[in-house]
Amino acid sequence: MGRTWNHLTDEVAAFCDRQHVFFVATAPDEGGHVNLSPKGYESFRVLDALTVAYIDLTGSGVETIAHLRLNGRITVMFTAFEGPPDIVRIYGVGEALMAGTDEYAALAPEFPDFRGARAIIRIAIERVSSSCGYAVPLMKYVGERSRLDEWAASKSDEEMADYQARNNAVSIDGLPGLFD
Repeated sequence: MGRTWNHLTDEVAAFCDRQHVFFVATAPDEGGHVNLSPKGYESFRVLDALTVAYIDLTGSGVETIAHLRLNGRITVMFTAFEGPPDIVRIYGVGEALMAGTDEYAALAPEFPDFRGARAIIRIAIERVSSSCGYAVPLMKYVGERSRLDEWAASKSDEEMADYQARNNAVSIDGLPGLFD
């Protein structure tokens, strides 16, 4: 059954590393929309027992970055869809290290070079917990979808910047996103 830690153990970090998908949840302080986003590609990294990060790719929204700018609250969840049932949640305080900054450049070598990467989300861990996952269905991993890579590759730097300005400037609740 469930366990709780104040840091990532080696066993929990290895479990997270084996999963092909993870989910990120954030929310504004009051009202507004809770955001829950699935993430794939080999985009998650354990930096140390108290810090994790993932690379944030350009998408149709900017909720996670907007919520982190507002209050920093974030939960990352890993679920075993293959093998023994397990769920791990990482609770913490996140920050968006924007592409083009020194902090982003320092962490970027940890990740594949994704076209359209707009930030690295770094999370200071406050709590880690596991739960059974008994009701999670078994599913077979087939592979990564290529559509986001293809879409990003089809955009020039100017087109990508224009897309981000039109679609990632503010959240669906009107909170600042990529730009102040």
